[in-house]
Amino acid sequence: MALSTYIPYHHLLFLFLIFLHAQPCPAAGGSWSILLPSIGISAMHMQLLPNDRVVMYDRTDFGTSNISLPEGKCRPNSADCSAHSVEYDVASNSVRPLMVLTNVWCSSGTLMRDGSLVQTGGFDDGYRVVRTYKSCDTCDWQEKPNGLSKSRWYASNHLLPDGRQIIIGGRKAFNYEFYPKMSTTENNLYPFVFLYPDGNLFIFANNRAILFDYSKNLVLKTYPTMPGGQPRNYPSTGSAVLLPLRIKGETVNEVEVLVCGGAPKGAFANANNKGIFDGALDTCGRIKISDPNPQWFMETMPLARVMGDMLLLPNGHVLIINGASAGVAGWELGRNPVLSPVAYRPDNQVGTRFEVQNPSTIPRVYHSTTVLLRDGRVLVGGSNPHDKYEFSNVPLRQNWALATLFPKPACHNFD
Repeated sequence: MALSTYIPYHHLLFLFLIFLHAQPCPAAGGSWSILLPSIGISAMHMQLLPNDRVVMYDRTDFGTSNISLPEGKCRPNSADCSAHSVEYDVASNSVRPLMVLTNVWCSSGTLMRDGSLVQTGGFDDGYRVVRTYKSCDTCDWQEKPNGLSKSRWYASNHLLPDGRQIIIGGRKAFNYEFYPKMSTTENNLYPFVFLYPDGNLFIFANNRAILFDYSKNLVLKTYPTMPGGQPRNYPSTGSAVLLPLRIKGETVNEVEVLVCGGAPKGAFANANNKGIFDGALDTCGRIKISDPNPQWFMETMPLARVMGDMLLLPNGHVLIINGASAGVAGWELGRNPVLSPVAYRPDNQVGTRFEVQNPSTIPRVYHSTTVLLRDGRVLVGGSNPHDKYEFSNVPLRQNWALATLFPKPACHNFD
């Protein structure tokens, strides 16, 4: 069916009247006008703000600009009293000098939901700085040193649906990060890493885990979050082992990981800032990472433990040793040492897998260590909960003693 080309008469009349009253077009190619002969800086970066103003900024290491900071101000620790950022008011066709403290040369940023500009990275003293500008008649840049996890120069930013920015790449930065951070407390230091039989890596951090192909920089699988969502890595330091592999012929049929202990959310802030020492976690999570649909199975230890160590014994059992029952890892941040080791027997029925061993007389908390010797004994040392050697008038002193344990199930020699 052919399309109709009929246009009603009153529509033609309306278009004709618009044509009669339209402003005459300038010559082909557009027209130019100079708004201001100088804004005092070179506008290396510009961002239109929601209030119809434009923030502009330049390098801070070019030298003195052509616009002074207001009220005789100078940049801290500098004889430079000129501005390297300005705000342009479209309505009044005027600029106001702003003080940017660190070098924004080839930084990156984007507007946040509230209309503020977050500009990240830059050069030299600006590599890891996060700068925020919220426009008003007297507002100025606010800067957060070390606001980024990595140095960012020539990176790219984008606003995400959850309100954060993702900051991608940069010179010698083959990674990405988010701002603002989800949490000010890190519980993903010292992640647990195990080699999967096919050469990939199982990586657990905080309460989540992935299977990672490091050769292709590819996440092959994302595992479920451990039930409860509690942190398990430093400073909420739990421990983990790869359980003994089951090999039939030349095939590994099952690959399991056990993660035990840790400290609850907020425990580091409570201990570090308030002197409140939360009780340690008493749970273990066990997951068969080789399953097509792996799920965590949670078990309860007889003793809660943070800063514990775990190792495999020659008979396939797991020894859980050292640590405290309150607080977190860090100087002066652990309380109530756990003196009794616990043996975990992975092949026993649920409810009979844990067995408490005879206690030590020596507390082993922050910076304690343990290794399995070839004769089946467990060598135990360490514990320095203070940043200096202190042996008196402290809840827990440094310990220089070295001890061994013969676990009950493994009291025999091996050649």
